[in-house]
Amino acid sequence: MDARVDASSADRAQGAYRGEAPLISVVVPVYKEENNIRPFLARTVPILEQLGSYEIIFSLDPSPDATEQLIREEIARNPNIGLMVFSRRFGQSAAVMAGILNCRGQWCVVIDVDLQDPPEMIETLWRKAQEGFDVVRARRESRAGETLLRRVVTQTGYKLINSIADVPIPRNTGEFRIMSRRVIEELRGLSESHGFLRGLVALVGFPQTEILFARAARNIGTGNYNRYIGSIKIGFDGIFGFSTVPLRMMVWAGFGIALLSALAIFVVIILKIIHGNEYPMGTPTITILVLFMGGVQLTAIGVLGEYIGRIYDEVRRRPLYIIEHAVNCTIRDARGPNTGGAVAVRQ
Repeated sequence: MDARVDASSADRAQGAYRGEAPLISVVVPVYKEENNIRPFLARTVPILEQLGSYEIIFSLDPSPDATEQLIREEIARNPNIGLMVFSRRFGQSAAVMAGILNCRGQWCVVIDVDLQDPPEMIETLWRKAQEGFDVVRARRESRAGETLLRRVVTQTGYKLINSIADVPIPRNTGEFRIMSRRVIEELRGLSESHGFLRGLVALVGFPQTEILFARAARNIGTGNYNRYIGSIKIGFDGIFGFSTVPLRMMVWAGFGIALLSALAIFVVIILKIIHGNEYPMGTPTITILVLFMGGVQLTAIGVLGEYIGRIYDEVRRRPLYIIEHAVNCTIRDARGPNTGGAVAVRQ
């Protein structure tokens, strides 16, 4: 049976730490992960119980498998587990941001459910944060199960982004990290719709550090993330979301081509004067120049299109995500940063 959530009923829906903010919130984006839910909880819950009060929030893109049912069963066993289900599939980045914006903990950990990010590191991250850091990232020292091509694409992408970005984007990091409450509240104040967490956290600032770890291969099944197209999309978010250098590069490229064209015209005139009618002016030269200029123009239009498209997305102000219903979870922002609004809570 569904009911509308207000502030008081949402607090009553919490588990063992009702009305009190837990020490740690763990945000877990999931989609078609029925085989990983229980192995993940079996390793994660004992770690969190050693640290103190906690909540685990599963951010679920609607799945055709039994992922939601399994999470509901675990909620019945453990009142510190909560679930948010979106109205449609919004993607991993949106699911992560939804969990962060709706968690209640003094600290928030973002981790994948497939156990490539070891839950045992949560304690290490938290203890490092107690040394005075607001963000502690888990940096991948090695990547088991990844192809050479994927590693090359990743390394090249990070080098390119960091060479032009307004803020440094940490290399070899994913979403696995711990953040303080004040970082969470600063993220709530940002209105970007792309949800590029590693860039947004870098933009927010505050004392940050990292810990190296060896990333394991996926526990069970195959990922739902396109390893190549997804990496390119993330790279575009880093480049076009945090730098205007590509626009300036197009300006300088235009100046450079104009200068070369002027020099080429001068050279052709001199050669024509020297050789007269013997100097060939043939079609191949014109064809090459036209194709070259066409390629440059299309590239420039593409760069402009990326920025204009992002402006269009921001101006429309469409929701970053829409939470359709929640189970044992307080919802503060149902559609994105500072959107408020209640959703249905299902028991």
